Amino acid sequence: MTETLALMAESVLRTGDARAKAARSRECAALWRASRAGEAPEIAVGTAAPPLRPARPEEPELLDPRDVPRRRPGSEQGRAALLHAVAHIELNAVDLHWDVIARFSHVPLPPGFYDDWVKAADEEAKHFGLMADCLEARGLRYGALPAHAGMWRAAEDTGHDLMARLAVVPMVLEARGLDVTPGMIDLFRKHGEDAAVSALETIYAEEVAHVAYGSKWFHFLCGRHDRDPKDVFHALVREHFHGHLKPPFNEEKRAEAGLPPDFYWPLAG
Repeated sequence: MTETLALMAESVLRTGDARAKAARSRECAALWRASRAGEAPEIAVGTAAPPLRPARPEEPELLDPRDVPRRRPGSEQGRAALLHAVAHIELNAVDLHWDVIARFSHVPLPPGFYDDWVKAADEEAKHFGLMADCLEARGLRYGALPAHAGMWRAAEDTGHDLMARLAVVPMVLEARGLDVTPGMIDLFRKHGEDAAVSALETIYAEEVAHVAYGSKWFHFLCGRHDRDPKDVFHALVREHFHGHLKPPFNEEKRAEAGLPPDFYWPLAG
């Protein structure tokens, strides 16, 4: 069977080992880029049958978000737990970005849509590797600490609606990363942890584009259906996101990513 982009996306989702999933993500992204650049045979988008939940390693233990032990970032142990949490988020993001390709491959979309999400998935795999390396340098491995399954709940809740997926995952969940990452960078810099600072700075710089991809394609679909983006965003987030958005907001980076304040402030708790 000829390998299509959707089938490559599905193969990432069905890879359980964390490092292998990240490697497969980067391999598929390189194949797609080569195809788009005319350096390899053309790869069609195709269709796929992605699993309801992606394959995952046996660890970490997944808990309800309320049951995950609280981190005290001032301590060495707390900072290690924070890095582990970021690694978990980045591995989830690998699956989320390939899932948006595989699950919605039946929706007619321009090639640029796939270019953006392949690039995002590639970068998320790189981010996971950076965090996993930071953990291993501390004598800790990804999976050694409990984590929560809240991010994939958002994927399941929006698996039927591409606009809802874009609203909740990049425009809410990933936008939250723009709010909290500067504080994490300052924390690790204060403690002289240069490797963690460098990794988090890379993540922070590249996550802006991921939020921007969400906003761009959300607006594209609203335009296709002649709907007001702000009103649709508010309705979808209220329906599919469990809870309120939490200030303070990084208004500068959110604006850079195409999220004006009147999108998120009305949803703040």
